[in-house]
Amino acid sequence: MLAALPPADFALLAPHLRKVVLGRDAVLVRSGDRIENVIFPCGGAIAFIVDLPNGQTVATGVVGHEGAIGLTSALGASRSPVTAVVRVPGTVLQIPAAQFLMALRRSPAITSMVQIFTRSLLTQFQHVAACNALHSVEARMARWLLHIHDRTDGSNLLPLTQETMSELLGVRRTTVTHVVSALRASRGLKSNRRGQLEIDRPRLEAVACECYRVMSRRIERIVSQGAAEIHATTARDACQPPGRLSGAGS
Repeated sequence: MLAALPPADFALLAPHLRKVVLGRDAVLVRSGDRIENVIFPCGGAIAFIVDLPNGQTVATGVVGHEGAIGLTSALGASRSPVTAVVRVPGTVLQIPAAQFLMALRRSPAITSMVQIFTRSLLTQFQHVAACNALHSVEARMARWLLHIHDRTDGSNLLPLTQETMSELLGVRRTTVTHVVSALRASRGLKSNRRGQLEIDRPRLEAVACECYRVMSRRIERIVSQGAAEIHATTARDACQPPGRLSGAGS
């Protein structure tokens, strides 16, 4: 997201960005907590988790270097609607929410960036909801593993425990055990070492439901079109007469 910004707009954020290394299972914000920071992952994968009153949890989305955590603060929300948990460790750039909002008010490009990500995240939420209602646990696990793999460094070893998969899928660990066995039988999973799942991506894609491909294409289209719009708007602004750039004489 930050890479899509023109240099002048990124410069509004750069002095306030702090690099932080996050470990697996780190909780960035809990549902109901005040949003203190906006976080841009440089790598790894972070899951959005909904906590239900009965103690159950289920994932509604996952983001990596294409997204951010805490952007609902730009929409006027002061508290997080979900819990954000690191599932694959990585480095992030963190900025206080107040500083981000100050830059947002000064930059149409940053505003567009927030709108693009919001559209892509809503698309992911809608597909995940439909997939949870219509498709098998095996197909859904394959989809989640592919989404997470897309946001890693390309290694086929994913640092995911069965407890983590239980949380992502909203099912019991015994169900996860059965699904892992089924995926191993279909060779979508090569092994499930303690704390790690080794995937065979082509075979996993064959097991996953169509939601993975449809969702990925739609989100990619939203992001690529949005980035083009940001650059087009910046180019138009650069061509405006000086008087219009300064707000004089319209």
